[in-house]
Amino acid sequence: MNSDKLIAIDVGGTSIKYGLWNQRSLMLSNKDSVKTPETLEEFYGVIKYIADKFHNEQIQGIGLSIPGAVDQSTGIINGVSALPYIHGFKILDELESLTGHQMAMENDANCSALAEISIGAAKDFNNIVFLVIGTGVGGSVVIDGKIVYGSHLYGGELGMMLGSNGQTLSMAGTAVHLAERYNKKYQTDFSGQHVLELADTGDRGAIKEAQVMYDSLAQAIYNLQFVTDPEAIIIGGGISANNNFIANLKAAVTKLMAQWGDNVLAPQIKPAKYRNDANLIGAVYNFYNQFNQ
Repeated sequence: MNSDKLIAIDVGGTSIKYGLWNQRSLMLSNKDSVKTPETLEEFYGVIKYIADKFHNEQIQGIGLSIPGAVDQSTGIINGVSALPYIHGFKILDELESLTGHQMAMENDANCSALAEISIGAAKDFNNIVFLVIGTGVGGSVVIDGKIVYGSHLYGGELGMMLGSNGQTLSMAGTAVHLAERYNKKYQTDFSGQHVLELADTGDRGAIKEAQVMYDSLAQAIYNLQFVTDPEAIIIGGGISANNNFIANLKAAVTKLMAQWGDNVLAPQIKPAKYRNDANLIGAVYNFYNQFNQ
């Protein structure tokens, strides 16, 4: 179908975001989100609901951003994620049959990278590392303008890296898990954003827990800088819109670099341009890469 419009869907651990992309205006419209379901049957229902919502639009297809090790050649999601029910079978075939639309599927962090490479903060770079901070930590490594998938589609699974505290980066390096630690210790029910705000206003408990997050991310960035030698490290996810978060993360990285006495390769840390919309936009560009070449 000759159309300038695509449905973009971003499946996350806590919510499924969606919108209508217009390639002429390079804009997303009709954006909304729903809570991520707990079962595959409910998941199918949400995807069908989104597709049906745009039944009056002339669309070319659907771009899908989703967690896990996405094998685009088979339409199977390997690996693990916060949504165990999406793995291990030809889910892409099921979704295309369900919606009646051609669909392209890619890992969520890789979608974020595609958005920023195509029209965002990394469009002038060739070698980039992306850290996408949400419920967990996603990642993508781009060398010579191409995403590094690795031999088993685990390239860029940066959230699986282990820190000095024995936890994965996904557990130690997000505001979601920061809030879990704080709430458990102080018997509260705060969001990660609230705990970070408390830290910024001097709450000692919040400062201590926030520092665990900053130090974990800083250690990962330090290691990634010397492993991949990128031109920049791009921070994505909704938290990248928080200027205090970016400033505190840069401070933690600077402190770590100074501690080891080598500032020659000090990482250039940049917030993503599209932040919460990056996965949606990247899902669109992944669709175009697959079907419009």
